[in-house]
Amino acid sequence: MQAEPVLLAGLIEACRAAITANSDHLCALDRAIGDGDHGTNMQRGCEAVSAEEATVSGLPLPEALERIGLTLVMSIGGAAGPLYGTLLIEMGRELRKSGREQDFSLALKQAIDAVARRGRSNAGDKTLLDVLYPVQDALAQHSPLTDIVRRAELSARLTGAMKAMRGRAAYLGDRSIGHVDPGASSCALLTTAICRYLEEHRPE
Repeated sequence: MQAEPVLLAGLIEACRAAITANSDHLCALDRAIGDGDHGTNMQRGCEAVSAEEATVSGLPLPEALERIGLTLVMSIGGAAGPLYGTLLIEMGRELRKSGREQDFSLALKQAIDAVARRGRSNAGDKTLLDVLYPVQDALAQHSPLTDIVRRAELSARLTGAMKAMRGRAAYLGDRSIGHVDPGASSCALLTTAICRYLEEHRPE
């Protein structure tokens, strides 16, 4: 399962650009219920991946995902690094085992479950899982990319009504209600960047 180098390089740049453009917004969301550095941390991680783009884009897809995941673990501070890193590393491992492109949705589901175990979280706890699970569900249903984008953006917004159950935000209790989760927001931004790039550049 060889990754298309030009396509993967474009996806890396699309994600980096989306996070860079929204770094201040993500930090503002995080200041309300966390340390206030989620945007900065995510930008650092995306820049670290971008610096390895030439190497990563030449790898088979499973190995590329694992390499990106490891880079994120090492470069993003706070809880986001291990969670995003786990997602990509586990996706790479699952795809290597299956060896088939059509197993991507299943690999994503298993990777998200691994993130849930790593963070000891569930859907509804006001985390990036509240975007990842709906996105995976839409992907499993073969939804159009535009629908996946809408699902991701709506799911992130819906975290505003949730009470945080994990992480620093959990210490706020009911005061966390009314604030969109920054991790869910960055996840929606990345999902949107990926889907929009694929819509424009994916080979027929």
